[in-house]
Amino acid sequence: MKILVLNCGSSSIKYQLINMESKDLMAEGIAERIGEDIALFTYKSPNFTKKKREMVIDNHEQGLQLILDALVDSEKGVLGSLTEIDAVGHRLVHAGEHYSDAVVVTEHVVEVMRECIALAPLHNPANLKGVEAVTASMPNCPQCGVFDNAFHQTMPPHAYLYPLPLEFYHTHKIRRYGFHGTSHKYVSLKAAEFLGVDISTLKIISCHLGNGASMTAIKGGKSIDTSMGLTPLEGLMMGTRCGDLDPAIPIHMQQQLGLSVDEVNSILNKKSGMLGLSHISNDMREIEDEILIRHNPKAIQAHDVYCYRIQKYIGSYFAALNGLDVLIFTGGVGERMPILREQVCRNMDALGIKLNLEENALFSDEIQVLSTPDSKVTVLKIPTNEELMIALETQRLLKQGS
Repeated sequence: MKILVLNCGSSSIKYQLINMESKDLMAEGIAERIGEDIALFTYKSPNFTKKKREMVIDNHEQGLQLILDALVDSEKGVLGSLTEIDAVGHRLVHAGEHYSDAVVVTEHVVEVMRECIALAPLHNPANLKGVEAVTASMPNCPQCGVFDNAFHQTMPPHAYLYPLPLEFYHTHKIRRYGFHGTSHKYVSLKAAEFLGVDISTLKIISCHLGNGASMTAIKGGKSIDTSMGLTPLEGLMMGTRCGDLDPAIPIHMQQQLGLSVDEVNSILNKKSGMLGLSHISNDMREIEDEILIRHNPKAIQAHDVYCYRIQKYIGSYFAALNGLDVLIFTGGVGERMPILREQVCRNMDALGIKLNLEENALFSDEIQVLSTPDSKVTVLKIPTNEELMIALETQRLLKQGS
């Protein structure tokens, strides 16, 4: 079985073609700057790389057609025919409370995504364009979707309800939804597999740290709490997002500083976080260089805030889980920034967390045990693979329906 995984943004389509028998990546790449004057297209396979060819891509249908043409190219492609693609798996963002599992894309799913555009105004329209493009180009190919917030639908009401008048939830569905669910689910399953332990017995805290960042408390394989909320703005400090803050601050910024709603929204989402505090960058690689090489005090201070907030969530989730078996670091930052992992785990021995500093300093693409032998909590670094998780969920749905 071969599955094409698509992650459609407002002006991009990331893709991977995966052979499900071997779990090998057959091809991957991105069509980006769709709808702009100059678009870019990248195609990679084990024996060929085509980097960022400049062209015009008017819409997502054209972007998808470029991808499909590359996959069946007589010289550089990896397929003899598009009929070899058994299904398309989509990364989808928001379905409100409708779905707690992966879904076969139907008209009802499309209607739900349209209903939830207000909850994800940037992501859902782009996701819909991806579904529509596949329908137009490959009308007989099954499509499945994995929603970012589906994994978190197991949260109990005391975790997802905001202490607002209850009618805001009943009438407008204002509640905590959470995101990065596909990644949190994937790494928690990999942790149980790696440790050779039934996931139903494990208490796990998963830290997905990238430009966007979130944490999830996972008990028995189910999400019981997560740091992102109605939108991805809540929770941890991120690359450009502020994360948790006094809710009166946006009101103060409008009433006292004269900023508009759009200006405040832009500041909180695009100009805050690591970028805002450091005045350097939202790229943690640059922050790491500033700390280790230049000893930049602003970078050090911003990093301190970033790590402290992660520690606070670890503490709160330890309480929510009533203990902890496994702490997972994943995502681009979580996987590749040893100084962050060291600082987060520092002075956490009261919770049973002890880091092996030598192992933590090593770089590997494989799963690593980062804790000491006498640590009560197993600390793992697990490379995430959301695309493979989407492909696995798509494969499962197809087998269930056959």
